[in-house]
Amino acid sequence: MSSPTPARDVIRWGIIGCGDVTEVKSGPGFQKARGSRLVAVMRRNGALAADYAKRHGVPRSYDDARALANDHEVDAVYVATPPGAHLDGALLTAAVGKPCYMEKPMARHTPECDAMIAAFAAAKQKLFVAYYRRAMPRFVKVRDLLDGRAIGRLTSIHYRFATPTPANADPAQNAWRVSAANAGGGLLLDVGSHVLDFLDHCVGPLQEVQGRAARLTTSAEVEDAVAMTFRTADGALGSASWNFATAAKEDTLEFLGTAGRISFNVFNAEPVRLETAGGVESFAIPNPEHVAQPLIQLIVDELLGRGNCPSTGESARRTTVVMDRVLDAYYGGRGDKFWERPATWPGRI
Repeated sequence: MSSPTPARDVIRWGIIGCGDVTEVKSGPGFQKARGSRLVAVMRRNGALAADYAKRHGVPRSYDDARALANDHEVDAVYVATPPGAHLDGALLTAAVGKPCYMEKPMARHTPECDAMIAAFAAAKQKLFVAYYRRAMPRFVKVRDLLDGRAIGRLTSIHYRFATPTPANADPAQNAWRVSAANAGGGLLLDVGSHVLDFLDHCVGPLQEVQGRAARLTTSAEVEDAVAMTFRTADGALGSASWNFATAAKEDTLEFLGTAGRISFNVFNAEPVRLETAGGVESFAIPNPEHVAQPLIQLIVDELLGRGNCPSTGESARRTTVVMDRVLDAYYGGRGDKFWERPATWPGRI
């Protein structure tokens, strides 16, 4: 099937993996975006897929990904499985010649990103990734403030995140988020990738990335604490840390410049705070009901030939490269299928 052309006035979507992440965050966005319809969903448990379809007003459901991908009324595919199945979903979608919207993180490691990008290049199809903060209004405001030099020249960036490892990440419950085979590592990939991608969007590819990871308190074999440093292309210094081994809670991203500071939360819709010599301004911008919908709209617009989406396979690959560099020492390298050799991970032992 060829790519949708500007003559088409609607993109018909199918979802591979209609689990919890699609209930509110993303799924309804395919129905509500202009020029978009959700026409099919798939889950290995056919009864659950059928239930999802009924509740969300979707015409068809499947228990086989190949059947959904080959559905002639599906123009584009959203892969919403855990990362361990992302490559399979991507290769299947590319093979049937359809564009793909991939859930984040893009893959378990950079080699899988490269395989996806190559497959879609060969198929001459587009690949997008669900780093939806690039399109959410609150984050657009932050980028606009930076681009408008509201704080002068950017001189440093600091991010601090802390939270207890959530109960739903208990390895005893087979939680995919703390399974390297399913997630590609610990919660850094699921949670930390959001801020790393947004930094890439604001200041360009992060340079001179260094970092360390540790497993301190959790029973999972993956890391639960990460710290890193970096530099931007313009020379600003940056640091970031994630602690999932604490009872404390923190989520603060700060951009410091020669004329002030921007600070805000990444995961809560607290107001964006701008501090300059002129005083303090607060921008209260609520999150959309369906947080992925603004990015879905940009994807639909690009597929219809009337706009561009800023979150692509290439941009998402850069975020995975950063995470691989930070986690490399913990896993004893991330260029191979490291999830198959946990006994060799230096950070685990």
